[in-house]
Amino acid sequence: MIVERTARGLDKRLGAARFARTALNKVFPDHWSFMVGEIAMYCLIILIMTGVYLTFFYVPDARQVIYHGSYAPLRGTRMSAAYESTLHVSFDVRAGLVMRQIHHWAALLFIGSILVHLLRIFFTGAFRNPRELNWIVGLTLFLLALGNGFTGYSLPDDLLSGTGLRIAYSVLLSIPLIGPWMAFLVFGGEFPSNDIIPRLFVIHVLIIPAAIIGLLTVHLVMLVRQKHTQFPGRGRSERNVVGSKLWPTFTAKTLGLFFFVFAVCAALGGLVQINPVWLYGPFQPAAVSAASQPDWYIGWLEGALRLMPPWEIRAFGFEIPNVFFPGVLLPGITFTIVYLWPYIEARFTRDHAEHHLLDSPRDRPVRTAIGVAVLMFYGVLFLAGGNDVIAARFDLSVNAVTYVFRALIFVVPLIAFVATYRLCKELAARSRGRPERMAVLARTEAGGYVEVEPEPESGPAPEPGAEPDPEPDASGLRS
Repeated sequence: MIVERTARGLDKRLGAARFARTALNKVFPDHWSFMVGEIAMYCLIILIMTGVYLTFFYVPDARQVIYHGSYAPLRGTRMSAAYESTLHVSFDVRAGLVMRQIHHWAALLFIGSILVHLLRIFFTGAFRNPRELNWIVGLTLFLLALGNGFTGYSLPDDLLSGTGLRIAYSVLLSIPLIGPWMAFLVFGGEFPSNDIIPRLFVIHVLIIPAAIIGLLTVHLVMLVRQKHTQFPGRGRSERNVVGSKLWPTFTAKTLGLFFFVFAVCAALGGLVQINPVWLYGPFQPAAVSAASQPDWYIGWLEGALRLMPPWEIRAFGFEIPNVFFPGVLLPGITFTIVYLWPYIEARFTRDHAEHHLLDSPRDRPVRTAIGVAVLMFYGVLFLAGGNDVIAARFDLSVNAVTYVFRALIFVVPLIAFVATYRLCKELAARSRGRPERMAVLARTEAGGYVEVEPEPESGPAPEPGAEPDPEPDASGLRS
């Protein structure tokens, strides 16, 4: 057979059979949470497919034209060629609108699934030795996804995305010393600049996707080299991986997941409207949309900008504008700490050993409480990004809503930390088969009271005839 001879020839020259056998025998854990990262990968595939389709029709040009397309309310309106091509895709290209919406929904799910994947890694301790570098790569992928989401969101050149670009330009300008140079490098001049749309297009379709694909490849290679983590359980140890082989069980499961993700994105794109740019109109430098709201992954930054008091300082001969603190300093400190977290935790816990078994979040109350508090902090910022919408909906003063959020940003994370810590301690104590021992008050002879520890409770007696579970060997099989 020609196919058989070709396969044998390739195997003789490349040793492909050994590699394929090793790859097909790789074991993947069965827990559902390990599939979240694959959802992100499948969303990326959908983004590439729909993005290639949209590229054939989108025009990344800021030159002004007069619209004569199918959307009657905007006929005769002066707009950029980029906005005109977006309307053309939405109303005149066959399947153009559904492709646009699938692309947008897939982008939101892509960023969301990466975030959930990172949270799973954080709360289970999967970032510990020897996976610190993989944590850094994954976090960089998240930042690249945020950047690509924002650049794609800005390409239609409608009034809403133009408002976001105006904010981004102001944030860049606020950086001391290098801010004006960075703004000029990105925008090609003062805002609005005719160069920004073509530059965003190149960044969105070429530079960031290439970086994402490269880092994703590195991430997967390291995953194969370091093997999967897994939750503790029967037959699982630091030296094995218990689950399904890549072929055929895991392949069938992951293909089913891909088609499910594709079906969800297609259903959302066809049935749920998102980003109706024709309602916003073309970008005009002197206009701003009422109740402007960015995509969810930028909502926390919007909230931080709105909650920041009108403080400005002058240091070393430079005026540091108000937007620098919530727009540059806050995310800079946050992501620096998150990047260094594996090393920070290892230093404080003095735990430098290799870990392949995951933690239960309840068994690490400090880490879990810190993670929940940070989530609540950014959750409050996210809600604060819609302070004007909340005020209009409930007929409240915008200033009053802002002051309430300024208080909640400190109170809610503190309450979340204490509540999560106590809950984790209680759950951990119950998981050991006994309630957490609390100090009790005993009356002294002098009439006062003193705290004393109660007597430890003994665990349940083993059942008659019960034998301990045998220890698993290195292969994960029991004797």
